[in-house]
Amino acid sequence: MKSKIIAGLLVTALGLSMAGTASAHHSFAAEFDGDKTIKLEGVVTKVEWTNPHVWIYFNVKDAATGKNATWGAELGPPHLLQRRGWLRESLALGSKITVDGFLARNGTGRVNAKSVTLSGTGGQPGQKLDAGSSQIEANAKEQAN
Repeated sequence: MKSKIIAGLLVTALGLSMAGTASAHHSFAAEFDGDKTIKLEGVVTKVEWTNPHVWIYFNVKDAATGKNATWGAELGPPHLLQRRGWLRESLALGSKITVDGFLARNGTGRVNAKSVTLSGTGGQPGQKLDAGSSQIEANAKEQAN
């Protein structure tokens, strides 16, 4: 009897921990528009090298107003980026970058990055790195089936 209670508690705990992980991840289509692409040039202000996605924050100067706007770019997970040539040092604060990506559906300053081109310090200037976009990954899996 005691072992059944312990087993039941373990199964419940495992289920709850998996539910938290699953809800933390999201669908590309729920947040980003695969038909709306954008190319942004800016200066890196923050890098969050964490799971489930790496995030880059960068200032982009608005051509019309001359004011800076902060944008966030979602990249793939750290292990995927490392396999594609990224290092933690690839993006130093103050680095100039160009981000190609898909716009957020809600109109905020966020993109799901397809690639990041380095044009400043913290990597090889001119180097274009695959950002591990979840849209591109999903399309590749779909085409493989």
